[in-house]
Amino acid sequence: MKRESLLLPERHALILQQLNQDGRVLAALLARELNVTEDTIRRDLRDMAAAGLCQKVYGGAVRMPSAPESGTLVQRMERQQDDKSRLAAAAATLIPLGGTIFLDAGSSNLAIAEALPQVPLTVLTNAPSIAARLLDKPHIDLVMIGGRIKQSLGGSVGATALRELELMHPDLYFIGACGVDLHAGVTAIDFEEAEFKRRLSAQSKATAVVATASKIGAVASYRVLAIPQLTHLIVEAGTTEDVAKAYALAGTRLLRAEA
Repeated sequence: MKRESLLLPERHALILQQLNQDGRVLAALLARELNVTEDTIRRDLRDMAAAGLCQKVYGGAVRMPSAPESGTLVQRMERQQDDKSRLAAAAATLIPLGGTIFLDAGSSNLAIAEALPQVPLTVLTNAPSIAARLLDKPHIDLVMIGGRIKQSLGGSVGATALRELELMHPDLYFIGACGVDLHAGVTAIDFEEAEFKRRLSAQSKATAVVATASKIGAVASYRVLAIPQLTHLIVEAGTTEDVAKAYALAGTRLLRAEA
């Protein structure tokens, strides 16, 4: 069947197929490919977004965000515990001796807190659960920034936390990410959280993300960073070579956890 003669449901099916494959679609490219006007494609995308099949963005659409992990930070840590522990061990190899790191709220970052090397280190955090794990580590100089705790996130991300960030310039910042997608970048589910992470990354010498397999290709509501702005991406051992190469070509340094 010629694409210019596709019926509406068939056109939507093709758009959805491309979304699932690439994570995003551009209205202009779809219009040329399907031999219809951009207005037609924009109308298709609006209808699909209303049906919960995609998320409309300027110029096109992206795949619907994956559902965030529910529960407290400690409860989230208990899921995929072995995978997160292996990722954390790989992430710990990036930490400079005597350096300053920031661990923001996230179950993978809680795993990093438990995997920190036994060397002098300054750890900054906005997450009480992470701070509690480090209280009995005499070799760690622990600094916690404050303000109101957003319980759904497990950390402080509001105005007080942003003010205190102005004094901090970590050597390495580990972002707790909801999604890491080649096109959408590092994303978060909360507007204030995304702004907090953007600000902190801009003030850090290097930025790293630990990503379980479920987060690769996932897209949440708010962009934090484009992939080229990410210094390190730590992924599971089973990540395919095609995926690994694509992220490396996008400008980040890829590090695999041990199997």
